[in-house]
Amino acid sequence: MDRITDAFAWPFRDPDWVSKIAIIGLILLVPVLGGMNGLGWMLAALDRLRAGDERLPPASFNYLGRGFPLFVVTAVYYLLLLLVGALLYVPATVILATEGRDSSSAVLVAVGISLLILTFSVVSLGSLALTFAAPSIVLAVSRGGISGGLRADAIWRMARSSLVNTLIAGLMLIAAHFVASLGLMLCCIGVVFTNAYALAMEAWIVRSFEIGSPPAIKAT
Repeated sequence: MDRITDAFAWPFRDPDWVSKIAIIGLILLVPVLGGMNGLGWMLAALDRLRAGDERLPPASFNYLGRGFPLFVVTAVYYLLLLLVGALLYVPATVILATEGRDSSSAVLVAVGISLLILTFSVVSLGSLALTFAAPSIVLAVSRGGISGGLRADAIWRMARSSLVNTLIAGLMLIAAHFVASLGLMLCCIGVVFTNAYALAMEAWIVRSFEIGSPPAIKAT
């Protein structure tokens, strides 16, 4: 994982990085399909890195099919997390709304507030856990499609096979997400570049995670 910090620099090794990142960034502005295409482009970048080619893939709208499985798997995990959050949030709001109209019970109010806090904690920790599991999820989808990506047991084994590896990759992904958000701070214009640049970073991070995984995990 020593090479993982090169994630910030590797996109610039391609002489055509400006045009490629700009085009992919513009495509990412298309609702849903743009994000799906971006995921496919990231997987194509991962394939190039596996082959030893440190140039970004051509920028086009031709990666929808490649990105669809990863898009579906990611959506499933986040929808499950939102469902768990809703199962806690809805009773909390019902309890607090009811107690706000009638004579309130301190016990029920405490229960409602506790459920709200629990909802926030579960969703926050769940989102963080998915971020740290993201390299394992990407590799699982890359190797086994949607069914491979939904094998939570295999993803768990891959993630815990090298906890240091998983921790470093997760922290770098958080950095990549921060880079993507920087575009919003530049009057939203910079988001065209930063989102695509963050996807290129993610490809390098996943490849570094893959290289640092135990041989048994690489072979699965």
